[in-house]
Amino acid sequence: MTTVSDALDMTVRHIDDRTAVVDVSGDVDLHTSVALRAYVSALLAQGVRHLVLDLSATQYIDSTGLSTFIRLLHAAQRCGGSLRLAAVPERLERMVAMTGIEQLLPVHTTVDDALAAGTGDPVPDGTGRTPD
Repeated sequence: MTTVSDALDMTVRHIDDRTAVVDVSGDVDLHTSVALRAYVSALLAQGVRHLVLDLSATQYIDSTGLSTFIRLLHAAQRCGGSLRLAAVPERLERMVAMTGIEQLLPVHTTVDDALAAGTGDPVPDGTGRTPD
């Protein structure tokens, strides 16, 4: 399943019946966050419980985008699942760290690290990174 929204592309890679990686490319902002929420909500409705958002091709994230990540985390948790961020581009790492989102949402250096960390959501260790 691939969805394109003005400045946002999303493609899913199913790892198994309950785990998927969503490749997010473009901008996650006020104009595209609704599309991302709908896309992930559809995956949760299909039975996917554990999601990794691969942000390696993400160009820009605004405060609405960061709020969307938290909303998606809560939606996944309500379904008994988890959400992790992976491969945050260097140019966006500072924003993610400054907002404290890493205190709520596991952030991993690579998609493989996020998948290897399992399906649970350990509490980040206070340094802004979940131990990989």
